[in-house]
Amino acid sequence: MTEKRPIWTKSFVNISISTFFVFVVFYALLTYMPLYVLNDLKGTATEAGLVISVFLLSAIIMRFLSGMILEKFGKKRMLLISVLLFAVSTILYLFVGSFTSLLWLRFFHGIWFSLLTTVAGAIAADIIPPERRGEGLGYYGIAMNLAVVVGPFIVLTLQQYVSAHIIFIVLAVIIIIGFLCALAVQVNEEPYSKKPKHKLSINDFLEKKTMPIATVGFLIAFAYASVIAFISVYAESLGLIKTASFFFLVYAMAMLIVRPITGRLFDAIGPKVVIIPSIVIFGVGLITLSFTEVSWMLLLSGALIGLGYGTLLPSFQSLAIQAADKHRSGYATGTFFAFYDSGIAIGSVLLGLIAGISGYSNLYLMLGVFVILVVFYYMWIASKQETQPN
Repeated sequence: MTEKRPIWTKSFVNISISTFFVFVVFYALLTYMPLYVLNDLKGTATEAGLVISVFLLSAIIMRFLSGMILEKFGKKRMLLISVLLFAVSTILYLFVGSFTSLLWLRFFHGIWFSLLTTVAGAIAADIIPPERRGEGLGYYGIAMNLAVVVGPFIVLTLQQYVSAHIIFIVLAVIIIIGFLCALAVQVNEEPYSKKPKHKLSINDFLEKKTMPIATVGFLIAFAYASVIAFISVYAESLGLIKTASFFFLVYAMAMLIVRPITGRLFDAIGPKVVIIPSIVIFGVGLITLSFTEVSWMLLLSGALIGLGYGTLLPSFQSLAIQAADKHRSGYATGTFFAFYDSGIAIGSVLLGLIAGISGYSNLYLMLGVFVILVVFYYMWIASKQETQPN
């Protein structure tokens, strides 16, 4: 029996910590920007939504270019450049004086967030031994999931006591630590060999082998957008706003408990045994949310969504990278997250319109059923790939 190669190398630890700090800043700003626009810049609710949308717009555009950029300039170089410019973007919030300048900064910031998260994910996948990729990416994904709790907690606590300038300084310090961790990451990659010029094709923007699982990711992200965008509004309508602050804490705890187990099952038995139950549990979590009337039901739905959705993202990412050739891991990561980010962006807008007509309770019920039906689409895709020759 061969000894398992380690996951927790120095580079893996540092790329995970760096990613954690990046997502802490991302989720902190995602939470704080609407408050900042409304309270400090005296903007409107529409403008508050726009600062989120323009960030996602630039991020999605850059996803389609990231594979080509990483192939040409190298992953380690682009990791350092993108973390550095992400940090510079964070510092620039200190000098914003108008809504227009904030909008341009958000677009600029989204570019480096997109490139940074793509290259970090590709590097993490390259560092992890292939036979333990499901387990390793599960651990790596914990960094992003914990940031969902930590980022909003930091800004929502600080904004009660300090000014916006102090909040931006704290976030700048956090991302500078992330940059220092990125410096310690070692990446083994082949030097870029200049290829003859050719006409641009879809392969320069997308990894076609990754697209089937990326479409599943899009559908799941579309449904999950309802949780990110509307959980606080829904909780407030139920008189459970105080409980809502614990929703993502329970989510993170459930995800942390199950993640090491599901990662090992993914590698040992295969993706179906992890993905199919996780999709169903996520759907049940949304249905539970739709029937919520008291605090314990809200927290139960958070636990179910953590068990289900919290497992899906690293599983999908692992399948996306496995589907592609090794040298195209950057393209595979970029393609997957382009679809994933698009699901979040479209869901945030379209589901808001549906909620205005049907109400949030009915919205979550419909989405719960929708997610469970996604199981059949995933099974169809999985069966098609199994019948294809290697």
